[in-house]
Amino acid sequence: MTQNDLQVKKNRAVLVGLWAHRLSVEENATEETVDELADLLETAGGECVGTVLQSKDSPDPRTFIGEGKVAEVRELVRAMDADMVIFDNSLSPSQQRVLSEELKVAVMDRSALILDIFAQRARTREGRLQVELAQYKYLLPRLTGMWGHLVRQTASGGKSPIGTRGPGETQLETDRRHIRKKIAKLEEDLEQVRRVRGVQRERRIKNEVPVVAIVGYTNAGKSTLLNALTGSDIPANNRLFDTLDTTTRNLEISDTCTVLVSDTVGFISKLPHHLVEAFKATLEELSFADLLLHVIDASNPEWREQAAVVDALIRELGAEQTPPIEVFNKSDLYRGDIMPHGEDIVSVSARTGEGLDRLISMIGDRLDGGAHRVILPLPLDKGGVVDLFY
Repeated sequence: MTQNDLQVKKNRAVLVGLWAHRLSVEENATEETVDELADLLETAGGECVGTVLQSKDSPDPRTFIGEGKVAEVRELVRAMDADMVIFDNSLSPSQQRVLSEELKVAVMDRSALILDIFAQRARTREGRLQVELAQYKYLLPRLTGMWGHLVRQTASGGKSPIGTRGPGETQLETDRRHIRKKIAKLEEDLEQVRRVRGVQRERRIKNEVPVVAIVGYTNAGKSTLLNALTGSDIPANNRLFDTLDTTTRNLEISDTCTVLVSDTVGFISKLPHHLVEAFKATLEELSFADLLLHVIDASNPEWREQAAVVDALIRELGAEQTPPIEVFNKSDLYRGDIMPHGEDIVSVSARTGEGLDRLISMIGDRLDGGAHRVILPLPLDKGGVVDLFY
């Protein structure tokens, strides 16, 4: 057996995107968002073997991209020996079902791909709970198409096969009920996680430990920055969604000020809403933080659009009141003329360490309460002053 035989065969996928006047800016597919989809596919362990972009006035209610374009995609799938088609836009359950039948391969949308990556990456129990909840919420409306190959009705009488005559509930209804139960149980477990976080938060407030939360677009360098600031060794790779499980570390600003720095899951455009909902337990830390470090990838030409996506999600999570510092990371790779600058902006390179001193002093300026450590020599006959201090 050769080395190649031992390697797992990669999924070969054709990527499809639709740009339509009737869709909002967030819902539309562009060359940039399809490129990002190709990066997501690579992160998930697949490879892109072709892309198709379609422009229409409005999406086709049945096939989303229209019959002619479906035929074109089918030819491309056959020619490239692809085994799946991934859409950059969100598909309705019925569109997904029709497209699977027409293209004769698995069809998924951007949300399903992101969910798959999250399922691969989640390590802690909390991370797994959150991903599982999002997956079930995504699956629930899509169940109908999964039972086409089975006899739907397990009713008494009629022409039902032997062994399927029963109480009159369809397999589909049984599965829906089962999934709703699972969702309720997962939500209960996550509520418990939230309560534990609440207790930890109260303890931090009582001990007056300020919290700094690192947020930013996926692959902006958040984990590398946390490692550089705190000297920790959290895995930091150049790939999308490398961090799903929140990590918190101590950062000593001065001899009287220590803060807790938390790394969070990266954001991305068109992040599935049920995923944001599922990760509320983790992401609500943002609204309780004393300071946000919004990490922006200065080397990415699309950094403005990426920063806008993060700002919108911060607002959605109710954390817009938390004061931010914009940290332009990867400044050593910046290709523009003048780096963005301002009172709440700092340029750093988490990889080389450039600009980190200025960032730490900015954090200190905002969070150091001005306490000073002093040594007070007292004569022996003034012992009562010690009681006064206590």
